Amino acid sequence: MGFRCFFQGGSESPEFRKHLDTLEKKKNDFAENALAFHPPQSASDADLVWNLIEEAKEVMLYLRQAGAFVSCLEAQNMHDRKADSLRAEVTSLSADFSSTFTKFQQQLSDCREEVWNELLQHDQLSEITFVLNEWRQKAKDKLSSTEESLIQALAVDGYHGWGQMYDTIVGAMEIEHDGKRLSVGQANNLLSSKDANTRKEVFEKLEKAWEQNEELFARTLNHLGGFRLNVYKKRGWDELMKEPLEYNRMKQETLDAMWGAISKHKQPFVQYLERKAELIGKDRLDWYDLDAPVGESTGTLSYDEGAKFILKQFSRFGEEMARFAEKAFENQWIEAEDRSGKRPGGFCTSFPLSDQSRIFMTYSGSMSNVSTLAHELGHAFHSYALKPMHTLNRNYAMNVAETASTFAEMIVADAAVKEAETKAEKIALVEDKLQRSVAFFMNIHARFLFETRFYEERKKGIVPADKLNELMVDAQKEAFSDSLGEVHPRFWASKLHFYITGVPFYNFPYTFGYLFSLSIYAKALESDESYEDKYMALLRDTAVMNVEELAMKHLGEDITKEAFWEKGIKLCIADVEEFLELTE
Repeated sequence: MGFRCFFQGGSESPEFRKHLDTLEKKKNDFAENALAFHPPQSASDADLVWNLIEEAKEVMLYLRQAGAFVSCLEAQNMHDRKADSLRAEVTSLSADFSSTFTKFQQQLSDCREEVWNELLQHDQLSEITFVLNEWRQKAKDKLSSTEESLIQALAVDGYHGWGQMYDTIVGAMEIEHDGKRLSVGQANNLLSSKDANTRKEVFEKLEKAWEQNEELFARTLNHLGGFRLNVYKKRGWDELMKEPLEYNRMKQETLDAMWGAISKHKQPFVQYLERKAELIGKDRLDWYDLDAPVGESTGTLSYDEGAKFILKQFSRFGEEMARFAEKAFENQWIEAEDRSGKRPGGFCTSFPLSDQSRIFMTYSGSMSNVSTLAHELGHAFHSYALKPMHTLNRNYAMNVAETASTFAEMIVADAAVKEAETKAEKIALVEDKLQRSVAFFMNIHARFLFETRFYEERKKGIVPADKLNELMVDAQKEAFSDSLGEVHPRFWASKLHFYITGVPFYNFPYTFGYLFSLSIYAKALESDESYEDKYMALLRDTAVMNVEELAMKHLGEDITKEAFWEKGIKLCIADVEEFLELTE
């Protein structure tokens, strides 16, 4: 269950050192050519523009390969100090390149409108029209290239450094349980234990650990928020959601419609939580009961059994998806071992120079782990589907990234319910699906509410830890319709997503992906023939159009209206109804 590495020797790899040296040279060569570049004067400059874009593409590929490798090193061993220094080096190289690339983008975007339109007629440039137009708009929205370069340089230590500080603090954290020292990731897995005392004890010990470090986490979060707000202010951006919405290529109306539809349909999920509380013998669920199994559950599946189940279900959807997943298992693209020292959570990262992905998670044998594994394989399949596209046409946003992963997860979760052999097993599997609905409609809504309110408070000054706790409690009570007993005040400290510097508002895209994938899944179920080709065509368009256009082209739906989102929510409400019927 360990990674098959690209660079032998881990963080001491001579091969990786050579890769970084090559990256440095490519970065410097691009910088030299880009700094001599001036706004194009006519269509005759198209070849020069294309050559510079190809040079930039090479640097991007090397940077992503390096970043992916360091991410794997950091995740598999949070005590690897050499990996920390490599992260700092890659971050610095990335900032240098970003500075030069921003200047190139702005020079390119400064050409006259008629020249720009002529350039887009060029055989090769026309292929990346969407991306070029996006660059042009972003360049107009930002400061001068000199000022943007300064921001990127200062961000290495003044912004990204704080995000890395969070990882360092969490990496050093452990709790003791049952005579063993557990990492945060191992402890989190115990929150789905069938033993109520174990869940409560682990939650309280984790909460105590977050409390002991809350001043450090509060300072980290405040500096991240302060840096981001100051950059927005300098650029003249008044709207807090401008960057996250543009990053996800979606409109405010779409986001409002999604949360509006969810807010109107929370009562069935409150009924599910109330029934679950009855089943486990409580008046109300506490936070640490959300992932608790009801009844005897499905037992555990070994890693090999989980892999076989995923392959069986993927093959029912499409041959290509099944072949891809089989290759990932056979070639050891997945690090799933349950051991101490690993980072909590799971992720999939792409190694673009090798046309491969790597998946990281901690597999302990639950059906939820099998779903997580399918989820990450969905991410990897998305990258695979985009292989025929130009590198610049593969940069899809997080919301559609979560669409592919959730779609894969849904295939497996639905199949598990259908294949359940006993009523108890069926209840457990339907409940596993409902846990995800609650996560996307309630937990992530709480994160979104907290983060928007935190930024409003941060505009006035530093937000102390006790105020952060208060904001989080209020957000959780609202998002869960006040259906829980004990909530999780320091969730803001425990959730890595609030500290990720690369993507602002690392929350609502998950809910978008969940509901968007439900619509795709419904289309696949309705189809009389294999839907795989249509699905892959949709995936290939995820990086070359905004999500409103994507939905209209491939689903024929207007996603700025609540009616679209309600269709997906109703499928989840059907799960609630089935659960309530099964547990009467």
